Amino acid sequence: MAADGTSSSSALSVAEQLEQLNAARKLVLENSTYYAQIVKGVLPIIGPQAPVELRRWGAEFLAESLATPVLSMGEKEGIAVTVLETLRHLIEAPSEDAIVLKASIAAAASAYPVVVRWIINNAWNKESWENMSAIKSRILRIWDGALAPVKICCIKFAQRVVLAQTVSNGMEHKHNGLDVSLNMIPENHSCLDRRQLEAEAIGLLDRTLGILQDNSSDVLLVDATINCLSILARTRPGTTNRILNAVLNFNPLRLATSSPMTPKTKVLVRSLEKTTRMFLAHLLRREPNHPMAGRIQQYLEKLMRQRAELYDEANRKRPADQVLSAAADAKRQRMDGAAPLTIPPLGPGPHTLAKIFTLTDNLGLQGFDVTQLPAELAAKIAVRTLEGMDQRVLDFAVNGVRDRLATLSAAATAAPSAEPPAVLNAATAPLGVDEDDDDYEPDLTPAEDTEQILNKLDNAPPEEPVGHALDGGATLAALGPFKLPPPPALDPDTAAQLSQAAASRVFAPLASLKDGASSSGGGAAAVRRPKAGINRLAAASFDRDSWLTVITRLATRSTAGLDDEEDEDGDDGGEARIKAEEGTTTSLGRLRGPSLGDAIREMLYNYILEDWRRRIDVAVAWLCEEWYCDQVAKRRRRSSASAGDVTLHYEKWALRVVDGLLSYVTAQDKVLTRFLAEIPELNRAMLSRLKGLCADPTTVQLALTSLLYLVMMRPPVREAALDVVGEIWTEFEDARPLAAKYLAKWRPGFIESQARALESGALPANAMAVAT
Repeated sequence: MAADGTSSSSALSVAEQLEQLNAARKLVLENSTYYAQIVKGVLPIIGPQAPVELRRWGAEFLAESLATPVLSMGEKEGIAVTVLETLRHLIEAPSEDAIVLKASIAAAASAYPVVVRWIINNAWNKESWENMSAIKSRILRIWDGALAPVKICCIKFAQRVVLAQTVSNGMEHKHNGLDVSLNMIPENHSCLDRRQLEAEAIGLLDRTLGILQDNSSDVLLVDATINCLSILARTRPGTTNRILNAVLNFNPLRLATSSPMTPKTKVLVRSLEKTTRMFLAHLLRREPNHPMAGRIQQYLEKLMRQRAELYDEANRKRPADQVLSAAADAKRQRMDGAAPLTIPPLGPGPHTLAKIFTLTDNLGLQGFDVTQLPAELAAKIAVRTLEGMDQRVLDFAVNGVRDRLATLSAAATAAPSAEPPAVLNAATAPLGVDEDDDDYEPDLTPAEDTEQILNKLDNAPPEEPVGHALDGGATLAALGPFKLPPPPALDPDTAAQLSQAAASRVFAPLASLKDGASSSGGGAAAVRRPKAGINRLAAASFDRDSWLTVITRLATRSTAGLDDEEDEDGDDGGEARIKAEEGTTTSLGRLRGPSLGDAIREMLYNYILEDWRRRIDVAVAWLCEEWYCDQVAKRRRRSSASAGDVTLHYEKWALRVVDGLLSYVTAQDKVLTRFLAEIPELNRAMLSRLKGLCADPTTVQLALTSLLYLVMMRPPVREAALDVVGEIWTEFEDARPLAAKYLAKWRPGFIESQARALESGALPANAMAVAT
């Protein structure tokens, strides 16, 4: 989208249009002078026939534009009068989306006082007042049957109508000059009738107060109503008594007495009570001498007393009898701070491994089957428990288990074996002992040391895992070599998602890194920078420039040679291409489709366009890397025995960067000339993109100056640049005087040849005019 909000192509998808609209919103947030242009430009895009996503964006943007405090009242008048017709179509559309309707009503609420002020000073513009009156009638008709968010916006709209159509006390106008009230309307105004408007405002106020008079239990509507009444009671003296009578007769605690006191009800009652109390307290603080101050004070005291009684009653527990108390004491045991921590003894054996690590006598906990819990839940419980556990308790439990193991080990060593020796098994027999060896006699020579035993174990054949019995009948398998299971195979979709996530993490450190000049320190060292060039170190220091160099090389060099059609055996890649199209991998595990390098390139492209004037150096460095890698790939393919296609990236991404820059270029952006001069290679397609700038008279000089610089300073592209200048002279009438000046110097006779071609009929009559 251009700066005026118009779409560059009618064939753009909804996502692309939303991306351009968000860029326009960012522009107006940075510079509020573009509000009028952007609002006027987006109106054709967000009409009632547009997709719902565009209507939602448009309604929210109009609400933001009319409510922003950075615009003056005069600027808002121009915007409000312009958008009235579009707002009317959005609000009157049958079965309109709730989000669109909510944002449109919010925009109408902000626009109403602005339009009233415009009509006061411009009575001739009756069409705007008719549109505003139609919008008001439609909102008041859909108020009762709308959803809660839409009703809240209707209440806000009613507040702005009452403010604009009642008499003000003058204090608000004195402070900011933005208050619009009935005082500003002349008695003999041709469009606005003071008596009719005031009567309508009083009726609308009574309708708004009906929510309080009915003691509604809808907390959202009641809170919204009371919040909207605050400014009315403060700035419109004629409405204060009506508002106070309605609020003082409202009982915010009625919901607590008419329904069970659940946690949800408690939150709702607290919200109603606090909103009502704060409204009255602020009003009493601003006007302590108000005629109804005594009644307000009595109401606040009564409200606080009822609230205290209500919550005291809700928090009061019924007395428990002795049986329940004893059961509760047995069920919910508390550890006395003075009593030491104890671990129950194991008792007589045998013992299982689970019993060794059980530190409680609670039969309920011992009988709980923890395997019934999901693994994720058990892990969360374990982590939370260990995180909140006292270190002394954890050390005590670990030492207790260690003491149990030591006791069992000592008992097993001291107790003689009463069972007869079992028959030797060949798989478990001691090294060098055979079951059939009758001459075997146990010698009483000294035991082998540890090193000799380890040497024998290393030379022995691998043992088969044989089960052995523990005390208590529990059987454990002998430990064998542990091997991790092979990782699951990645399908192409999962691999693409992981590549996208990895590319996103690569860009995460950029937000916290400093520029190279500021991170190197002060003094003479601050101006020393690493040498530039293709062979420079990518990360001489950990600053933003070094990290961007790493990113560009990850995008261009990390997968260099892996995207070629030819496999590593020199095959032409026909079979591999068929497998790739079916979603399978080629040799070396290559996947045809979006790669990690392409994901990083896409993010790098978006990073540059976010602030392209400051990041033009990043774009040049990236394209230089792309060009270098393309040249290396071409040379490697020429030197190989078999020829094949090479995946090149420079021209594709250079064209994308040029197109992206030209979408935002203005007449003052001389950085475009520098960009075209510094990228390593230019072709006719890239230079032809500059013709798009000549459609705007303000950027004609920038386009032709950039081409002239290339003609003078880059001889390899001189002819292509002059060809583009000639096409500009032929196609764009506004650019002919300046283009003729350049052509007369660098291509003498061009204009005369075009004139002769026109006379001979080789060119259409409207393709050229005589240069002036």
